Amino acid sequence: MTEGDIDSVVDAYESVAAEGMWVGGELPIDREHATSVRVDRVRRGECLSLVAEVGGRIVGELGVDIVHGHGDLGMHLLSDFRGQGIGSEMMARAIDWARAQGLAKLTLEVWPHNERAIALYEKFGFVREGYHPKQWRRRSGESWDTISMGLVL
Repeated sequence: MTEGDIDSVVDAYESVAAEGMWVGGELPIDREHATSVRVDRVRRGECLSLVAEVGGRIVGELGVDIVHGHGDLGMHLLSDFRGQGIGSEMMARAIDWARAQGLAKLTLEVWPHNERAIALYEKFGFVREGYHPKQWRRRSGESWDTISMGLVL
């Protein structure tokens, strides 16, 4: 990702957030905050910020932030581009990058209903490490469960 990509990345994130099912962000997203987080990642350079681009259009993002020797991974992909191997390509690159950085582990959290994402993570060797009831408060007042997953490198 470059700073020039960030507006398009935030647009894609907002589109996925509008689905209300796959990412923690909800509409209306705080575009200023979403932008500043990504600008900070790009400028720091010590984390991974990948974009998926198809035909000149940014259709997804994968980020890894380093926290205490492990990488905390998050990703999203526009609905029309899921199931085409794009997520797999981003995951493979993220794992290669994490190993090259000497990280001990990659971690993530996922909603239990996001079966496709869980299958993707398991395909790459991630294991379920914990189930967290009512972990994430939604704007509706609901609290959603999460599953933590990890890949020891």
